[in-house]
Amino acid sequence: MSLFQNILVIIILIVGAGFLALTEIALAGARKVKLKILAESGDDRAQKVLDIQEHSADFFAASQIGLNAVAILGGIIGEPAFRPMFLNLLDNFYHGPWSENISFGLSFTLVTSLFILFADLMPKRLAMIAPEKIAVAVVNPIQIYIKICKPLSWLINAIANLLFRLFKVNTIRDDNITFDDISAVMEAGAQAGVLQKQEHHFIENVFELEERTVPSSMTTRENIVFFTLTESEDSIRQKLAEYPFSKFLVCNETIDQVIGYVDAKDILVRILNNQSINQLNESTIRTVLTVPDTLTLSELLDRFRSTKEKFAVVINEYAWVVGVITISDIMITVMGDWVTPIEEEQQIIKRDNNSWLIDGSTPIEDLKHALDIDDMPDDGHYETVAGFIMYKLRKVPRPADVVEFENFKFEVVDVDHYKIDQLLVTRTLELTETLISSED
Repeated sequence: MSLFQNILVIIILIVGAGFLALTEIALAGARKVKLKILAESGDDRAQKVLDIQEHSADFFAASQIGLNAVAILGGIIGEPAFRPMFLNLLDNFYHGPWSENISFGLSFTLVTSLFILFADLMPKRLAMIAPEKIAVAVVNPIQIYIKICKPLSWLINAIANLLFRLFKVNTIRDDNITFDDISAVMEAGAQAGVLQKQEHHFIENVFELEERTVPSSMTTRENIVFFTLTESEDSIRQKLAEYPFSKFLVCNETIDQVIGYVDAKDILVRILNNQSINQLNESTIRTVLTVPDTLTLSELLDRFRSTKEKFAVVINEYAWVVGVITISDIMITVMGDWVTPIEEEQQIIKRDNNSWLIDGSTPIEDLKHALDIDDMPDDGHYETVAGFIMYKLRKVPRPADVVEFENFKFEVVDVDHYKIDQLLVTRTLELTETLISSED
């Protein structure tokens, strides 16, 4: 063949190899989530790409057959085609025993460079830019190519599968998506500006509902306001005026003898209608949902949904009331300050960049967010900051007791009847200096 014919054949081989390299990276890099969205919108080609990904062994075998065949043919045709040209050029400068070897090296380098640049590097980089679009665009011709290579692909895959079984290699791909995967995607979206910081925070909190238990968001026992069956009208009026709650427990004599709950709206209606409220009865008392303190917030949401209730009493293994929780408490956990009343006392007050005043009843998850701590030690043994301090001290805390963890010092500031009311948390000097130097 003439030089022109050889060059034409090499161009065809480069185009073919480039197409296979482009397709290989596009099909491998195309994300299933985006492909499913395209398929659901009516693009049949996206479903074909998903099918090829599901049975990728046939495609990769066919792709490697084509790539290797083209590379071999390129070497066979390209090197003899360009060697005479380089030999003639070299004769103008050099005559000697190394002429053949030098022209061979130059020819080999040229052909190899052309294949690397146009048949490998550039197609793969293009495929990485928009893998889903390219995969959808090339799926129809690549399906025909796979069928052409099917017999040889089957033989190669059979040998490969035999070797995998011989060496006990698991070839099943794990496509399960974990919270860490989703979190990484959200983080990337936040950095790219697709998700706002507040939206990112909301989504993370929603996923935490699977891990956070009911005690982390409930109103604790000592803060529950309840009525008794013999409650006087003046006492009921006073509690309604003093505490802005929409629902109140009704108990027999003590808080652990729960009968039900009353809606503040029902009592206010009776007051407006000049009806007596000195005795709570069946017309005002409603059946209350009772849940164990071991439930997660996600499980409690399911209970609220199935029972159509929005208020629940939380009990422990001894059937003692440990708190109450509403659907609004769960929403506050997710939305944070966006739904927290302004007048509500803050549990975490930031004094400066390195110190915080923290309420002892603050949930551990809120503490981790505020201090940017990834994990707390043995956090299955406690729900609040006070529980963490007691767990670390191994005793009933007293004022001025100190716990150090993760370059933070937790100092007990106030204790009321063995209950930790407030702590002072300070970042230690070592971490502070590290943060300052990193900012510089």
